[in-house]
Amino acid sequence: MKLQNILKFFHEVEALKKLLRHSWLSSNRQESVAEHTWRMTMMALVLYDQLEHKVDLPKTLKMLVLHDLAEIYTGDHHAWKGKLAGKHQNEKSAIKKILSILKNRDKEKELFDLWLEFENNETYEAQFAQAVDKLEVLIQHNEADISTWNKTEFGFNLVYGDDKVGFSEFLKKLRKLIKKESENKISSLQPRPRFHRDDLLDSCDPDRDRTGDLLRDRETC
Repeated sequence: MKLQNILKFFHEVEALKKLLRHSWLSSNRQESVAEHTWRMTMMALVLYDQLEHKVDLPKTLKMLVLHDLAEIYTGDHHAWKGKLAGKHQNEKSAIKKILSILKNRDKEKELFDLWLEFENNETYEAQFAQAVDKLEVLIQHNEADISTWNKTEFGFNLVYGDDKVGFSEFLKKLRKLIKKESENKISSLQPRPRFHRDDLLDSCDPDRDRTGDLLRDRETC
């Protein structure tokens, strides 16, 4: 690869430091995508050897670093707003555009394949990465002032990510602990906010099976 193209790529991805997410920090400012990515990688480093099955940590870290890269061009979509039509295809086009800056087919394919593996969520590493992605969001919400939560999130945060941790008993326990933090944060409010669980789940997936508690939408929820 030419150094000029590598440097141009590094300049381009700086945009993730500036792109703000819906989540807020405990210091009362909005979180950037890059900050979300940083803690996901930290979580993976700490959690990987606690899982029931061996996981390829370097591959997982690569997927975590890459998976939000497309948001440089597509922007950050708030999961609680529901499924976004064409999200996968738009992000696929965006990630290809970003990687093309490198002008090296082998490197572009290597990185794109990792991004796609995360999206497909079929390998153990992808499942671990997706679980970490959701859990980090919830941890950040619990750290933020509750005044930054919107009405939907009071219920959404109690079920978000449940469908991503089912492959690991260890991660299910961690999800339960994070949920307890959310419940304690909500219960500290007087009066407590009122919401209907089904309505909040339906806001994410109108076609979900009402007999279950897990979100069916595997792309955005």
